[in-house]
Amino acid sequence: MTQERVPRILIVGGGYVGMYTALRLQKKLRRDNVRITVVDPRSYMTYQPFLPEAAAGSLEPRHVIVPLRRTLKHSQVITGRVARIRHAERIARIVPYVGEPYDMSYDILVMAVGSVARTLPIPGLADFGIGFKQVEEAIAMRNHVLDRLDVAASTADEDVRRRALSFVVVGGGYAGVEALAELQDMAADAMRYYPYLEREHMRWVLVEAANRILPEVGEEMGRYTVDELRRHGIDVKLNTRLVSCIDGHVVLDDGTEFDSDTLIWTAGVRANPVLANTDLPLDDKGRLRCLPDLRVEGVDDAWAAGDCAAVPDLTSDVPGATTSPSAQHAVRQAKRLGDNIAAVLKGREPVDYAHKHVGSVASLGLHKGVAQVYGIKLKGWIAWFMHRTYHVSRMPTLNRKVRIVLDWSLALFFRREAVSLGRIHMPHEEFR
Repeated sequence: MTQERVPRILIVGGGYVGMYTALRLQKKLRRDNVRITVVDPRSYMTYQPFLPEAAAGSLEPRHVIVPLRRTLKHSQVITGRVARIRHAERIARIVPYVGEPYDMSYDILVMAVGSVARTLPIPGLADFGIGFKQVEEAIAMRNHVLDRLDVAASTADEDVRRRALSFVVVGGGYAGVEALAELQDMAADAMRYYPYLEREHMRWVLVEAANRILPEVGEEMGRYTVDELRRHGIDVKLNTRLVSCIDGHVVLDDGTEFDSDTLIWTAGVRANPVLANTDLPLDDKGRLRCLPDLRVEGVDDAWAAGDCAAVPDLTSDVPGATTSPSAQHAVRQAKRLGDNIAAVLKGREPVDYAHKHVGSVASLGLHKGVAQVYGIKLKGWIAWFMHRTYHVSRMPTLNRKVRIVLDWSLALFFRREAVSLGRIHMPHEEFR
């Protein structure tokens, strides 16, 4: 008697969508009825909304990530990347972290590769800028900012001091505003340990090409955010673009020029370039064209969700509108995606994804925030508290939820550590 072949589900991407889809499938399907494989360059999922707090020392960086192998106990996790997909043949080219590339066959494909930073051909950006999408970047940025305070406090050269204490963030979306506010809060708090430095010596600059920041929270709350940032000494430059940053010499198109050791780039995202190496249909933004039930349009056995997918927004009155690239949609799409794949494998019809965007929340540093939820505008402490409450509720696994709440609780009694561990990136220095 021939044993029936078990279908193999290949999930490309171990971020929120990929990890939660695998979790949902593990829950809905028996282990002997399906094989689940997750491929990602990292062995953990990063919850990006908490990166600013991890960078500022409000949260332990290890607590904002979820280990894939520990969480996906009944799935195969491959640490590597998918270089190419030939879906017509059901074959993916896997490039492991170490070793030779190889081909893997599959039956059902889930694309959850998310997005990557959208960079521009600005002179010096590739060499000098740093992104803010991964926990490694958050740790590096925390160490870097504190290291610059050490440099400023230890030099007799005024030009070196001024350069070290100049910090630039390009991009006025969630990532840029929250990273800027949290890092400035941390640096200001650390100033107590530098008796010869004053908070006024620091220069924090936010550069945004549009005429407003945080468009998701509405125009009124966006104006309030600008006023709040400026009230805390941050130079907010709207309708301004970065021209160049060669060797740290920052040039803006409004004529401003100055030297800085720090430039954080958060000016938008773009579709993951791996999508161009597939035979799947893409839209004009390089995203996968999807049906409302999260199947890839016109293709059998292929599904997608999250930032890499152009999913029709069934709640919008705008023709052709797609869901926004936000954690709010990723959370819900992942669950619907897992449920739909399980339903199809059991012979049932998938269900369309529909969720009306309820609003947005953003942190502006410790005890400060802004929000617009169900049309209600909130600011200050209550918005900050709502930001924390919402995101800890969406953090995967009880283990991580508890650890994050404990971090916050301990912060009520103990100050965060203001010390740079930048030399952890040079473990072989003593051998040279």
